[in-house]
Amino acid sequence: MLPRMADVLQLVEARLRSTLGEPDARASVTFLGTERIEVLRFLEGDVARYATVGMSAAPMTDPAAALADPERGPRAELLLSVRVGVADTDKVLRPLAVLAASPQVEGVVVAPGASLDVGDPLWPTAPFTSVLVAEPGGLVEDLALEAPREPVRFLPVLPMTPNEAAWKRVHGAAALEERWLRHGTDLRDPRRSSVPLGD
Repeated sequence: MLPRMADVLQLVEARLRSTLGEPDARASVTFLGTERIEVLRFLEGDVARYATVGMSAAPMTDPAAALADPERGPRAELLLSVRVGVADTDKVLRPLAVLAASPQVEGVVVAPGASLDVGDPLWPTAPFTSVLVAEPGGLVEDLALEAPREPVRFLPVLPMTPNEAAWKRVHGAAALEERWLRHGTDLRDPRRSSVPLGD
């Protein structure tokens, strides 16, 4: 018998704890017509890692699909890493939960290379209103589930300035990530400015 939704989320939290340690804070957000999304904060030195728990309760469904399969389909949670002590980044909990609820609310499939926009600063005075979804596996390994369920992937999200988001729409995610790399951009800096886009 396949694990229930609650059991899947327990496995997700256990994977996060075994990789990142004990969370030092958590918040719960519920949106009308959706399941609850929790956001856990893990501190590691001067870096806070915010992880969602709840997005993977159900598989993401292509909005063009005629029928949603309750078992098959990609599952994911979001991971955001930022430096602490420079901005009120704990206010990102609700925007991050909003992004994690988007597959349920808007019927989108969140995958590497996608842009997710909340329309407002991710935290007070943040120069970012959107994030780029990066490739999983670097920080938290995929969590295998019993077939036919697909593994839960822990997708890092990288804050983008409006200029970077606009540039990415034209040139693609790989080009923006290459530019960040070339300029040595500190993607964990909550106050960083946009990477040079004109050279």
